Amino acid sequence: MFGLGMTELLVILAIVLLIFGPKRLKSIGSDLGGAIKGFRKAVTEDEEAKPADQERVIEGDDSKPESQSSKTQQDTKI
Repeated sequence: MFGLGMTELLVILAIVLLIFGPKRLKSIGSDLGGAIKGFRKAVTEDEEAKPADQERVIEGDDSKPESQSSKTQQDTKI
């Protein structure tokens, strides 16, 4: 793992503990864990939505979502 041995990892951990302290390190860890959890949830939701989009393309449905078609109509009026 990047040429780091156990002693190097322990030294890095000790330095990080001295800089941030145990309370701040716990806070950083929980924030990082929450961010990773949110990222995984977003990726999972995106993968679930992707097959529906692919079916629309395969069937040849070229209809635009309402927001895009209304913008196009507004642009042509101007």
